[in-house]
Amino acid sequence: METKLARLKRHMAAGEFTEALRLCARWQDLGEHKERISRGWAAYMNPQFYRELGQDPDALFADALAAVRERYAITGDLGGTV
Repeated sequence: METKLARLKRHMAAGEFTEALRLCARWQDLGEHKERISRGWAAYMNPQFYRELGQDPDALFADALAAVRERYAITGDLGGTV
């Protein structure tokens, strides 16, 4: 059986950043990275709302991916845009 963390790492390695962030954003124990990850997923789901707030959804999404990488020590290329 594949663990949630193993699934997250598999998605990140395959470049499936949206799926990886979708999976991770629902987890409770994200520590100090929770806000960045949650905001990045929200920006992906509602990009126009964040543009109206004067924020860049692509930058928030990329920051969320960076937070996932920091939290779970995942190395590799950061990609993905909204």
